[in-house]
Amino acid sequence: MAKYRLVLLRHGEGAWNKENRFCSWVDQKLSSDGIKEAQNCGKHLKALGFEFDLVFTSVLRRSIQTAWLILEEMGQEWVPIQSSWRLNERHYGALIGLNRAEMALNHGEEQVKLWRRSYDVTPPPITESHPYYEEIYNDRRYKCSDVSQDNLPKAESLKDVLDRLLPYWNEKIVPELKSGKMILISAHGNSSRALLKHVEGISDEDIINVTLPTGVPILLELDENLHPLGPHQFLGNQEAIQAAIKKVEDQGKVKSAEK
Repeated sequence: MAKYRLVLLRHGEGAWNKENRFCSWVDQKLSSDGIKEAQNCGKHLKALGFEFDLVFTSVLRRSIQTAWLILEEMGQEWVPIQSSWRLNERHYGALIGLNRAEMALNHGEEQVKLWRRSYDVTPPPITESHPYYEEIYNDRRYKCSDVSQDNLPKAESLKDVLDRLLPYWNEKIVPELKSGKMILISAHGNSSRALLKHVEGISDEDIINVTLPTGVPILLELDENLHPLGPHQFLGNQEAIQAAIKKVEDQGKVKSAEK
């Protein structure tokens, strides 16, 4: 029997997910499909009988919007939400805004896979000449963060994401979990992967093969020491989930017409 249960998910599809662009810290809303994904996620969690006490999100609105829609579908709009930049998507540096398939054509699919999925490979850093630099670093939400704007990342590997996420996990989320609260974390592909790596002890080599589809809840069942009682479980139609995982994996491949 699990001592603690936690639901984790990558937000619903965002506008740039649909366009196959590196979104990262650019603040995109959900696409129409992403809204449906979040609503369906809420319906499914309600049908399974989940009742949340607390929700954690990043400070990016696709993460927050997903949480809102899930809680609305569940009739649990009153549940408190806490947001932190430490749950943000990985900072993709100079790659932000670029199309993944075009990058695969120009740099090779393996290089793009390393940038997207590897543990310790960092993309080139963003510079002040980047078209989205001012939009990110002049944003008011980061003036309220627990680090100075000068210390915010300019590019991150998955290892860097885990390093900035762990203090928040240990100091904010774990105490709430251990107090008996049922928690939902509405995060991003890479912040969720980093957390799974930590909780499940996934190796640096194996994490490259962990792909998370948008809008699919993941159940983690943990013992009293927060060790997993088994592998994480995708909740929902398993055939549809596998198709969604393949869709995400294919984003980093050259389109057939371009090969």
